[in-house]
Amino acid sequence: MKLSQCHNIADLRTLAQKKLPAPIFHYIDGGADDEVSLRGATAAFDAYELMPRYLVDVDAVDMRTKVLGQDLAWPVFCAPTGMSRLFHHDKELAVVRAAEKFGTLYSLSTLGTTSIEDIAKASKTPKMFQIYVHKDRGLTAEFVRRCKDAGFAAICLTVDAPVAGNRERDFRTGMIMPPRFGLKGILNFLCHFEWTFNIVRNPDFRLANVVHRIDALGKGTMSLIQYVNSQLSRSVTWDDAAWLIKEWGGPFAIKGLQSADDARRARDVGASAVMISNHGGRQLDGAPAPVHCIAAMREAVGDGLELILDGGIRRGTHVLKALALGANACSVGRGYLYGLAAGGQPGVERALTLLHREVERAMRLTGCARIADITPDLLSTVPLQKR
Repeated sequence: MKLSQCHNIADLRTLAQKKLPAPIFHYIDGGADDEVSLRGATAAFDAYELMPRYLVDVDAVDMRTKVLGQDLAWPVFCAPTGMSRLFHHDKELAVVRAAEKFGTLYSLSTLGTTSIEDIAKASKTPKMFQIYVHKDRGLTAEFVRRCKDAGFAAICLTVDAPVAGNRERDFRTGMIMPPRFGLKGILNFLCHFEWTFNIVRNPDFRLANVVHRIDALGKGTMSLIQYVNSQLSRSVTWDDAAWLIKEWGGPFAIKGLQSADDARRARDVGASAVMISNHGGRQLDGAPAPVHCIAAMREAVGDGLELILDGGIRRGTHVLKALALGANACSVGRGYLYGLAAGGQPGVERALTLLHREVERAMRLTGCARIADITPDLLSTVPLQKR
């Protein structure tokens, strides 16, 4: 299968699975415990039907929108994902350059394998830095300063990882950082020659934004769960969020909230946006599908807070449903990671191309010429389960 033969995100997932050694693929693909929340994030979109409006002029479709103070060409941007070097040797640089081609925002993770400064040099597209608060609080303040110096547009605080989720797939596959070629998995790695060749040629798996302060991975191998549990603070509160918002002084998102009450508190402490997320089903299994949380959050905060749906997006129709429920935009993580693993920057561009086409097509098929036309009455008022 070639990239040109991938006609949707599911096809890119299939190609990624062929390209990657099993432990690496399952690190992208897996979730926590029984993976109920992982599966539910996408399946939940099926509970909503789109009600098309016809005899509407949709010859020209305008997908432009504004999120976190940034003008975007369409209401989808690249979510923060950790350690992209695992999936392709072009790592985060491939994603930020693809995001620029599609006129959208790129988010860099604290646990990225490319530095804030190198991302800033690689592209002029708007950028957001996602922060985990480390036990070393000075490192958090340093992140803010470095993002200001590098011209980042926004900061995002992830709050749903006081401990790492129980990611049993990683236990079964022996996923560690950096990858090691033990006897158990050597045949699997050898069967994926392209990936293995590039890891031998360039084995740099450092967490680029924390390596100067924390040498956890440099002293040997460890699982990601061990890293999160040993390095990230479990005492982060709303006071810390308020401090970070003030310290940053610009567009600020809180990622990982799902309740209407937490959305109100985010608004009240001065956040610009909430990224509604269950961490890709990788933290609390049994947490709600993010799409089911949008309407209650919108009712709770009115227009006083931007809502970004993060989780489960695999189709352009999913984007329309999220916006009709009250989201301002959507972010995609796994969708572009499958593309990255399948073919580097061209693979990411393929993922974004497919989603962009699907959003535009869905807007035309539902009679929406502008983002403002995607309103609650675009959804059927009769839930599918009632039929």
